[in-house]
Amino acid sequence: ATNLFMLGYAWQKGLVPLSADAIDKAIELNGVAVEPNRAAFLWGRRAAHDLAAVEKAAAPRAEPQSHHLSRSLEETVARRVAFLTDYQNAAYAARYTALVEQAKAAEAAQAPGFSGLAEAVARYYFKLLAVKDEYEVARLYSDPQFTRSLREQFAGSYKLSFHLAPPLIAARDPETGHLKKRQFGAWLLPAFRVLARLKGLRGTPFDVFGYSAERKTERRLIADYEALLQEVLAELSPENHALAVELAAIPEKIRGFGHVKERHLESAKTCEADLLAAFRDPALRQRSAAE
Repeated sequence: ATNLFMLGYAWQKGLVPLSADAIDKAIELNGVAVEPNRAAFLWGRRAAHDLAAVEKAAAPRAEPQSHHLSRSLEETVARRVAFLTDYQNAAYAARYTALVEQAKAAEAAQAPGFSGLAEAVARYYFKLLAVKDEYEVARLYSDPQFTRSLREQFAGSYKLSFHLAPPLIAARDPETGHLKKRQFGAWLLPAFRVLARLKGLRGTPFDVFGYSAERKTERRLIADYEALLQEVLAELSPENHALAVELAAIPEKIRGFGHVKERHLESAKTCEADLLAAFRDPALRQRSAAE
């Protein structure tokens, strides 16, 4: 590839007394890595024309910080606090931090030497708080990063289509009863920008989306989780620490959207009830451990 690249560079500079067609035919007749060699020759020509552009194209793209795994509880919390502040506001993020700090303090005081509970709360309380509702979808699509990512991936003329099932206007499938997705055009982008600015209405009496069954369930799950953690942290001990971590991680089982989420929620609540019964009853906990 290096040889063909340099040949392309030299040819573009007028240093090779052969036609481009002749060189292409030679690459073809050689029969070895024909397409990669053609590409190397072309990139050499491009480098002779605009070396800076070729170097930019060849440079590895910097991976966004959001794609990196957190290396500590502090980093996990800090990243989620920043997200929740953008998602709603600083007060909403402070609500998250308060419960994580409470879990961290209880774990250190009541189960010294054990770990995992505060981390579970940090991850899964966040999951309940940061549901992808209408305001969040609008915020993500109206974020300049979305437009930049499109420009990086596509060139020329392209068409945007959004496939959504807004609870307030989506029809239901007559056979399954599930909401059916509809296709919307790029005209939706300005509407997203307006809706994103209305995120402060989330959870208030003026939140028209909040009256849907799904949004009511999501708010109830947050309140249920907070109540659950208050009981778990009050009774935490080295003996029940493992069960406490499992209870704190219950939201991991609640996945998907719409009817998919409903199905997972049902099984998650069954699991939660079993774990909580064992947490509350030492005899049951010992029997489960023996089994």
